[in-house]
Amino acid sequence: MPFCPQCGNRVGDADIFCGKCGTRQPTGAPPGNVPRPDLTAGISDRNAALLCYIPMVGWIAAIVVLASERFRRDPDTRFHAFQGLYLFVAWLMVEWVVSPALYFSDWRGGFPMHRLFTHLLQLLVFAAWIFMIIKASHGEKYKLPIVGELAERSVSEQRS
Repeated sequence: MPFCPQCGNRVGDADIFCGKCGTRQPTGAPPGNVPRPDLTAGISDRNAALLCYIPMVGWIAAIVVLASERFRRDPDTRFHAFQGLYLFVAWLMVEWVVSPALYFSDWRGGFPMHRLFTHLLQLLVFAAWIFMIIKASHGEKYKLPIVGELAERSVSEQRS
């Protein structure tokens, strides 16, 4: 049972103020030092890398991994996070840049080649996601062309 630092009176563990002199009692932790919950506490490195490649939502896991203090010194998991993030950016480039550009360039009518080409690019990015899920689940670090180079460069820039 603690004592009041002002008057020495016994106070309860849960008391905020002293019953005798009214002095505010010190608490265990300072008010601005509230611990943040760690979202990555119960997840293995392999599963964190795997989650970064989930199609369409893996970018959320990649940002959590890159922002996490736990993975700050783990270059392999950070590589997977960057590569998963860049794959999502590739998907967005196909959806928002390539597809509209091809749509407006196909003015002849007839068979819409822009759709075929756009779907092939989407299939390529989706296949890369699935391929990387398999590689990450086996604990392998596989560097995809272009995207893997960017991811490796991002990891090395953050170390220096």
